[in-house]
Amino acid sequence: MNAASPAPRRVRVRAPELVGKGGWLNTGGKELRLADFRGRVLILDFWTFCCINCLHVLDELRELEEKHRDTVVIVGVHSPKFVHEAEHQAVVDAVERYGVEHPVLDDPELVTWKQYAVRAWPTLVVIDPEGYVVAQHAGEGHAHAIERLVGELEAEHAAKGTLRRGDGPYVAPEPEPTVLRFPGKALVLPGGNLLVSDTTRHQLVELEGDGETVVRRIGSGVRGFVDGAAGEAGFSEPQGLALLDEGAVVVADTVNHALRRVDLATGAVTTLAGTGRQWWQGSPTSGPAREIDLSSPWDVALFGGRVWIAMAGVHQLWAYDPAAGTVEVTAGTTNEGLVDGPGSEAWFAQPSGLAATADRLWLADSETSALRWVDPDGSVHTAVGTGLFDFGHRDGAAGQALLQHPLGVTALPDGSVAVSDTYNHALRRYDPATGEVTTLATDLREPSDAVLVGDDIVVVESARHRLTRLRLPEEAVRVESVAHRTRRAATEVTPGAVRLDVIFQAPAGQKLDTRYGPSTRLLVSATPPELLLAGEGAGTDLSRELELNPAVGQGVLHVSAMAASCDDDPANEYPACHVHQQDWGVPVRLTPSGADRLPLVLAGMDDREGQGA
Repeated sequence: MNAASPAPRRVRVRAPELVGKGGWLNTGGKELRLADFRGRVLILDFWTFCCINCLHVLDELRELEEKHRDTVVIVGVHSPKFVHEAEHQAVVDAVERYGVEHPVLDDPELVTWKQYAVRAWPTLVVIDPEGYVVAQHAGEGHAHAIERLVGELEAEHAAKGTLRRGDGPYVAPEPEPTVLRFPGKALVLPGGNLLVSDTTRHQLVELEGDGETVVRRIGSGVRGFVDGAAGEAGFSEPQGLALLDEGAVVVADTVNHALRRVDLATGAVTTLAGTGRQWWQGSPTSGPAREIDLSSPWDVALFGGRVWIAMAGVHQLWAYDPAAGTVEVTAGTTNEGLVDGPGSEAWFAQPSGLAATADRLWLADSETSALRWVDPDGSVHTAVGTGLFDFGHRDGAAGQALLQHPLGVTALPDGSVAVSDTYNHALRRYDPATGEVTTLATDLREPSDAVLVGDDIVVVESARHRLTRLRLPEEAVRVESVAHRTRRAATEVTPGAVRLDVIFQAPAGQKLDTRYGPSTRLLVSATPPELLLAGEGAGTDLSRELELNPAVGQGVLHVSAMAASCDDDPANEYPACHVHQQDWGVPVRLTPSGADRLPLVLAGMDDREGQGA
C-alpha cells in the first residue's frame, strides 16, 4: 500500500463558536453549534442583504454548494450594516428573497463577526473538518480558490479518517402561495395594465389596472438565462423595467447580468445586452452590447434617447444605445462612495433606482442612502445624503435630511420626486423648488418602487408581496426624526505612522499575473479627508505606510484592493486567470495605545498575527 502524500502545511486557528441572538434559519427550527459540523468542510459566509457584493457571492457559491453537497456545509452568518437589517423578520425575508439554500445564523449584534475578526462584507471563512480556520477571503471572485482548497481538504481528511460524508442540516422552508413573491419594480403599460418583476420567482407578471388580477406570466419561473416564448424564457431575479417603445419592454435581468427585451404582443423574450458573465476589472467597458459583460443591472430608464442602466454591481451608470446596439459606461469610476462632479469622476454606491424627466435622470443610490441626479451633460449631483455611514429617517432641509437604503425613485407631476425609502418602510418626497424632504406615507414594508396611475401612486411593497395603491397626499406625514451610523465598532490605531497590509496569497497552483505589468492595485482615501496626512491615492503595492492626523480623533479609511492570479502551468498556453477584489470601509479611532499595523485579508491568512495550530 502506498503511503499517502503529506498534507500541505497550513496556518490553522481554532474556530470560535457560532453565536447569534436571532437564532438559526433554514434548519427546521434546530439550533446548531460548531461541533455539529465536525467532519465536514464548513464555509462561513459573512453577509448582509443590502450588499450587492454579498449577493454576487451567494450566486458564486451555488455551483460549489451543489457539487460538494455531501462534504461541504455553507453557513451564512448574517451581520447587519443598516438598522433594518438587524430585524429578524427582515433576515427571514432576505433568505427567501435571494434563494439562500443553506443554514443562516442571524447575528444582529455582530458577535460572531467580531469573534472571527471580520472587517468587510462579504467575507468567506473556511473551517476544516477538525474545527480549524484554514483560510479567509474578503470580497468576490474567490469561488475557484475555495473549490481547490475544498478538494485538498477532502483528500487530506479522507486519508486521516476525519471526513464525514452525508446530508447537511439545510431544511427548506414551506413555500407561500402569494400572487407575487418579493416583487422588485413595476411599470405602467400603454394599455393601462401593470407589469411587475416578480423577482424571487424569476418571472414578470402582467396585472390588470387593479394591481391584483393576473393577466399573464412571462418566464418559466425557473432560474435561467434562456431566450424564447413567454412560457419558456428564463430570467434570474429580474428587477428594473422600462418601455423601450410602444411594443416592447427592456428588463434589467439582474443575476444574469443582462438586459432583456420583452415583446408585449407575444411575450417573447430576447437578449439585448450582456453575455451572462459578470463584469470584472479589466473587462471592456464599451462595445457591441451582446459582447460586453455587465454586473447586476438593477434598474433601467430611457433618458436622452438611450436606456440608462443602474449598474449596482460596479457602482456605475451605463447606457444602452438601441439604434447602435452598443453599451458604454456613462458615469462612475467603480469606486464605492459619494462623490459628485463630471460623470467620469463621480462615485456611486449601488445605484438601484432610476427615473427620467426631460432634464434630469434621478437615481436612488442605495448604499449611501442618497437621492442624486444626472444632468444631460453627464454631471452628477446629490440632493439628499452624505455618504456610506450615515442614514436614518429625518425630514426637513435636504442638507440634513436622512434616508435608509432607498431602492426606487419616481418623478411626480409637480417636478418633485417620490423616493421608495426601502429600509425606513416609507415613501418620501424631495421638492427641488424648496429643497425640503417630507414623508408621504409610512407603514409600507420594504417599498422598492412606485408608479403613477392617475391621481394615485402605486407602491411595490416588496416584503408584503403586493402592490399598494395610495392617494397622493396633499400634506406630509409627520414622523419622529431618527439618525443612525453604521454599527461596526471602530478599530483603535495609533496616531501618526500606521502600516496598512492587504494580505493576498495566490491560491494553490496559481501565481500573480504580471504579464502586462503589476497585477495588484491599492487605492486609499479617508472620511474626513483630513484624517490622512500621507498615504492617500492609488498604487500597485498591497502594503503602504499611512500617516494619520493626531488632530482628527476618528474617521473611516476607505481601502480598495485588487489582485489578479493565473494558473501556474508552463505547459498551458492560455492559463485561466481570476480577479480578486474588495472595498473596505474601516472605522478607526486614534489612540496612543492603538495598533500601528492594520491588516486586511483579501485572500489567505495573516501569518503575522502569531496564531497557529
